[in-house]
Order: sequence, then structure tokens, then C-alpha cells
Amino acid sequence: MLSAMAIQADGNRMHPSPWRPRITFAVALAVAILSSAPAAWSQVRIKRARPRERAKPIAVWDKATASAFFADAFATLEGERPDFAANKTDAAEASTDGANAAPAAGGFKWSSLVSADTLVDEIKQMKAVAAKAVASASDFKGGGYDDARQAFTSIALCFGVIDGYDGDVRFKRDAAAARDLFARVGSNCKVGTQQTFNQAKARVADLDLLLQGSNLDAPPDGGAGGASWSTVAPRPALMSRLETAEGLANAAVASKEDFDKQVAQLLHEVEMVAVIGEAIQRPDHEYHDDKTYRGYAAEMCNAAMKARAAAQRSDYDAARTAVGELKKSCDTCHGDYRG
Repeated sequence: MLSAMAIQADGNRMHPSPWRPRITFAVALAVAILSSAPAAWSQVRIKRARPRERAKPIAVWDKATASAFFADAFATLEGERPDFAANKTDAAEASTDGANAAPAAGGFKWSSLVSADTLVDEIKQMKAVAAKAVASASDFKGGGYDDARQAFTSIALCFGVIDGYDGDVRFKRDAAAARDLFARVGSNCKVGTQQTFNQAKARVADLDLLLQGSNLDAPPDGGAGGASWSTVAPRPALMSRLETAEGLANAAVASKEDFDKQVAQLLHEVEMVAVIGEAIQRPDHEYHDDKTYRGYAAEMCNAAMKARAAAQRSDYDAARTAVGELKKSCDTCHGDYRG
């Protein structure tokens, strides 16, 4: 140790070798840094971001700016306020359906209104009506064309619903083509000519083959987007179908005995009423922008749903009450709309 140091006597002090001051300086620097660290960190910890000051709201707008806004937007808007929570639920349900959610129907859950069996049964029943209407040219031209029109329109409506049905249902593959094909013949049956008779007879034959399991080769007229609901199911023909349904529903609840015998028929009719009530509220139907008309349609649909639930649980009293509400909604609507 002494050999590594040059020691000189200078009073009581000792002088180290030339590299000793460097060691002393480094040690001193480290001690200085460490001793000052707590103070530095304390300054960092207490340095906080100042809260951002928001601009003060304007108390009074000038006239030029205020004139660009409505005083009360809700007083200017038309229609009911949308139920966004319900729409979220519907969207979630539609997303789980995958391929079964049909774009032609906007993803609407038709199964909440009508069963797959009712749709197929309606097509079969209306096919029988159309077949009777075209049994002879004279009968068709003498008034059968109107029955054919109602039948083909109801058939087209069912195929339109099937095209967008959120579940397994027969005719799904051919639904879009069948919808447009039968909508066209239904529209043409406004008059009883030889040409419309020939067309109607050919469509009955097509429907026979379809019911037997054959495929329909005709492409849909509406293209990728499909035909509008107003074209598929015009209002006048639907009103005729509603009158038929109302009469059958009233007969089914005339008595408890009638109800027990005709509960299946009642269920079928009120489900079709619900389908029609929903279809005429579609954004592309004739009176979709008439709030009063949509209100009547919604009331009719709700009454049909009550009757449906009552029929499903074989509750005669509830079914009779619901059918009464259904008739009332139809009568009220007929007081304002006809044709």
C-alpha cells in the first residue's frame, strides 16, 4: 500500500499519488448525485398537469346564428322516436341467424309473426283458390279474375316473406323468383281478359310443379335488391285478403264450440293478418309515410298477435277479445281509407 503512494510529510497532511484526485472526484460526484436524487424526484412527483379549461358556453346567440337552428327539434320531427335498445337487440339476433337473416326483408324477424307452416299452408290454400278461378275462361272473365288476383297476391306476399324468413322454411331457394312471378300475374289479374286467363292458368301449373318439388327456373324481376313490397303485395288485393281473414276469425270465435273446432284455422288467419299488417308498414309500401295509416296497421298487427297467443294456449275468452280488437282496428281504418 505504501509503495503505491508517494507520501510527503507536510504537517499533518498526506498527499496521494497523481491518480488519487480522479478517484476522489468520481466518488464525490456520485455522492452528490445520490444525495440530490430525493429532491429531484420529489419535484417530479409534485409536477402535475394543469386541468384543461373549457370554453364558456355562449349565453345568448346572435340572431344570424340562432336562425340556422330549430327552437325545438322534437316538435319538427315526424313519427315516433326510434327504440334504439330494441334495434340493438334485433341486430344482435339477426347476426346470430347468419345466412337465415334475409337481406330482402331487411333482416326483420318474420318468425315472430308467422310460422313456416302457415306460410306454406297459405300458398297451398291460395293455389286452390286460383285453380278454381281458372277452371274455365268464362268463369275467369265473369269475375274469377278478382279471386285469382287476391290469391296470387297472397302467394307473392308469402314468397316475399319466405325469401327473408329467419329460419328453416320450404321454397327458400326459389322464393325470390316465385315472389316476382306471382306478383306480376296478380297485378295483371286486375282485368279478366283472355291473355290474363292464359297467364294465370300457366302460373297455376307452375305452382303445381313447385309444390311437387320441382325448381322454378324464372329469375326474379327485381334483381339483386328484389321487388318493392308495394309491387309484390298491392294494397287493394291485401285488403280483400284481410276481409276474408276477418270473416274467418270472427266465425272461429262465435262460440266456444266453434273455437275448439276451428282454433287451427284461427291461428292461420291471424298470423296472415299480422304478416299483412307488417308488410303495409314497410318503407316502400304505398302509405308507409302516413303516420295515421301506420298506426292503424300497427294496432291491427298487435291485435292479431294477441289472438295468436290466445289460440296457441287455447284460451277462448282471450281469443274472442283479441279478435274483437282486430275487427275494431279494421273498421276504424276502413272509415278513413278505402280502395
